[in-house]
Amino acid sequence: MIGLDTNVLVRYLVQDHPTQASKATQIIEKGEEEASFYITSVVLCELVWVMESAYGYGQDLVVPALEQILRTGQFRFEDKDLLWQALTDYRTGKGDFSDHLIGRIGARAGCLRTLTFDRSLRRSPNFGIL
Repeated sequence: MIGLDTNVLVRYLVQDHPTQASKATQIIEKGEEEASFYITSVVLCELVWVMESAYGYGQDLVVPALEQILRTGQFRFEDKDLLWQALTDYRTGKGDFSDHLIGRIGARAGCLRTLTFDRSLRRSPNFGIL
């Protein structure tokens, strides 16, 4: 197994830097036959942030990209079920993907809620607003 950093996934998905995109595509698609790749939850949070802030992508593009990544057979994750739950929360609620992942991690650890000043999360059962 080989770990992947955020910038490799960005180049693979966006294909905006020809040389790097080609390398990322080649290694990932070759990996389908030879290896699996490990993607941390932090990498996925960074990926969403880059897609939204640097590329201006909205949820309509980010959510399908994350779904594609989570469904790709050669990718391995810290906690795939938790990532799917956070993605569902992100798709259907307010707040960032990383916020929802934080809330889900807290809930999994036994937290009644995660306290935040982020009012966009007031309807999420995983958060309490200060």
